[in-house]
Amino acid sequence: MRPWIQPWSAANAPGRITRPLRHNGQAYTGMNVLLLWSASMARGYLAPIWMTFRQASELGAHVGKGEASATVIYASRFTRTETDARGDEIENDIPFLKAYGVFNIEQIEGLPEHYFHRPGPQLNPDQRIERADRYFA
Repeated sequence: MRPWIQPWSAANAPGRITRPLRHNGQAYTGMNVLLLWSASMARGYLAPIWMTFRQASELGAHVGKGEASATVIYASRFTRTETDARGDEIENDIPFLKAYGVFNIEQIEGLPEHYFHRPGPQLNPDQRIERADRYFA
């Protein structure tokens, strides 16, 4: 494959591809963006918002029967204090990864209305704008 050729296709994306968001509106970062973009394009989701099963339940909603989650990764570290052979305390930073599943809001029933983007009226690009006509007259 030639390195300047785009190897992926956004054919399943009906509009602009947006950054995936958590249920609280915070954007996903790192490799999770790529994982969720891939899941959205493969499954045809239009909404950028994702949440866990528990988060949906806390909102009084439920995930549709048979729906499959997309995997995201949480990376962090914790510090463990240990005592060495001489009795000195040593702090060890221990990195860890945790994988968990999230669902797109299109897979969840009963969510509050504010989670769903309602598109505004479609404007005809050929229609003249009266204010602009008055301004340039």
